[in-house]
Amino acid sequence: MFPLAFLPEGAQGVVREIRGGLNARRRLYELGLTEGTLVRVVRSMGPGPIVVEVRGARIALGRGVSMKVLVEVMG
Repeated sequence: MFPLAFLPEGAQGVVREIRGGLNARRRLYELGLTEGTLVRVVRSMGPGPIVVEVRGARIALGRGVSMKVLVEVMG
């Protein structure tokens, strides 16, 4: 498993674990990032936020937040 922040553009993964405090986890759940969900990295450049596609929607996540989302990379 790797943090979502480490996936390159175009890569896909399945969310396996979400770390962090209750508020951080709750916010990610509200955005559709739950265990077992497929995510695809749309944009990831430099130290700024990354854009991911989750359940048909695109959302931007800060690097710190995306480090808390552990994914299993899909081939």
